[in-house]
Amino acid sequence: MKKLLNKVRRRKPTTDDSSRITTETIAEHRERILAGGRRFKYPVQYARHKLVFNAILIGVGVIALFVAFLGWQLYLVQNTNEFMYRVTKVLPLPVAKVEGQTVLYSDYLMKYRSSVHYLEEKEQINLSTEDGKRQSDFVKQQAMQDSIADAYAKKLAKERNIVVTDAELETFLKQQRNSSDGVVSEATYEAVILDYYGWSADEYRHAMKDKLLRQKVSYAVDDVAQKTADAVGKAILANADLKAVAEATNAANGGQVTYGSLGWVPKTNQDGGLAAAAATLQKGGISKVVKSTSAASEGYYFVKLVDINATEVNYDYIYIPLSQFAKLVADAKTDKYITTPDVTATKE
Repeated sequence: MKKLLNKVRRRKPTTDDSSRITTETIAEHRERILAGGRRFKYPVQYARHKLVFNAILIGVGVIALFVAFLGWQLYLVQNTNEFMYRVTKVLPLPVAKVEGQTVLYSDYLMKYRSSVHYLEEKEQINLSTEDGKRQSDFVKQQAMQDSIADAYAKKLAKERNIVVTDAELETFLKQQRNSSDGVVSEATYEAVILDYYGWSADEYRHAMKDKLLRQKVSYAVDDVAQKTADAVGKAILANADLKAVAEATNAANGGQVTYGSLGWVPKTNQDGGLAAAAATLQKGGISKVVKSTSAASEGYYFVKLVDINATEVNYDYIYIPLSQFAKLVADAKTDKYITTPDVTATKE
């Protein structure tokens, strides 16, 4: 046993020269270490690609569900609540098309919600009643027709290079703030608009700009009214009796003009600029043709001042209504993406 132990102690340890790191073998050792680490790297890399792919799939799925939800709420359910309105303000979704021009869902909802706000807040109408539903259907139909007309006006405006400048809009808004007690402050007027129509200042400006553009287009496309106004203007040069001129014009053209006598009104009367035009005349004087800015009475006017005092005017007028734009809209090819009630009876 002692001989065996002595033999083991005398044996020299052997070393593997290949495991020693020298300048000649350093590249080989480095490659060996890197190769060992690659088996940990690539599985993580592959998992990362799978995570990105799954995230993209989930994102596409969420977007698809949201789009489907919007389509269901807007085009089938016809949800008109505040959230849906805000969504349509961000996303330019169509509610109809007229001659290829998109009618924005946001414009339709802005008009409809404003009318509903007035019915509920100012007329105290319960829209869940039979009468309330009838009136809601009526304003829904009106909002659609009005939105289609505005969109068609934008199409014609592009074709004819008609624009409404910021200066024109500001002038119109300032005129709207005029009252018999003076000019109402902008903040007060905006509060009234919000109270009555539920519109913010930006929404009101947007609606009025569309209104002014539509008026400009209505005048531009109505050659019939323009020719009648020219004929009336020439007739007035020979005869200052507006009633007689109106009767003679109607006899020749089939009743296209109206004669009227308004009586005393404030100089700041909201009548499309007629009182303001009358206030610049001498008694018995007749104005040049006036383009009314009132949506209720768009057309050409000739105003004759009957009397005037410090705050009021009394005038007669001849009115030549516009009609061609309404005919163009009625004849235009229109595709509606939602169903609106066909209400023929007007709201009482």
